[in-house]
Amino acid sequence: MDLHRNALQILKETSRTFYIPTSILPSGLQEAVASAYLCLRAIDEIEDHSKLNSSEKAQLLYTISQTLQGGVNGFAVDAFSAGFSGYEDILAEVTLRIREWSLLAPETIAPRVWDATSAMAVRMAYWAEKNWKIDSESDLDRYTFGVAGAVGLLLSDLWTWYDGTQTNRTLAIGFGRGLQAVNILRNHSEDLERGVDFFPEGWTTVDMQEYALRNLALAEAYTQALPASPALNFCQIPLALAHGTIDALANGKEKLNRSDVIALVEQLNGVNVKVS
Repeated sequence: MDLHRNALQILKETSRTFYIPTSILPSGLQEAVASAYLCLRAIDEIEDHSKLNSSEKAQLLYTISQTLQGGVNGFAVDAFSAGFSGYEDILAEVTLRIREWSLLAPETIAPRVWDATSAMAVRMAYWAEKNWKIDSESDLDRYTFGVAGAVGLLLSDLWTWYDGTQTNRTLAIGFGRGLQAVNILRNHSEDLERGVDFFPEGWTTVDMQEYALRNLALAEAYTQALPASPALNFCQIPLALAHGTIDALANGKEKLNRSDVIALVEQLNGVNVKVS
């Protein structure tokens, strides 16, 4: 199986939310977005790892960041493996294969993916060292920018690189923040079990729902301003699934099931994907 097809398979196994819109992107842009998602997922798996302590997470993330900063025409076969020494048996496949994902994007945009991943790894390391202690909404804004708002900016750069599509970068940050806030709501109980609470001091579920909805309104404005384009087709899907998840959580469900996802995707005009 070639790297492109294998990357899509790994993407499907790690995130249905992003596999669906990525699978409908045209050639070139699809590889760039898949590369970006998988590189970011590689470091996200370290941040969320249940068997690593905060210090180990920070060290691994800093090492990945430094390696990515050293990229020239790609990376040597063993560029990342030295940094993973001693952790090969516990790190996720998507993490161990970050070199492959970094090489998946077309060479004219790949360094932007490396830069975004390197910067996010440093931000994740910072929060790991703080044990993800979020005291205020300002802390929450910093965290959600670092791990998601910046993804909105990266996607905007990918749209422009591919076909010149222009976007509002402030709204792009809201797009990322909104999706991340929904993830925080969905995973709150699970996060608490591993000793992490992304809710600011004194916040309730209602407060986080309001935060998510404020940012999803920015995401809606970001998406509505897009011209008919691959970018529009892509962004409609995670936005619809985010709203659907908010509704599901409000109705006492833990998450969207497969039939919910299919129904939401089918409601989108002009989007024809196979959900499996």
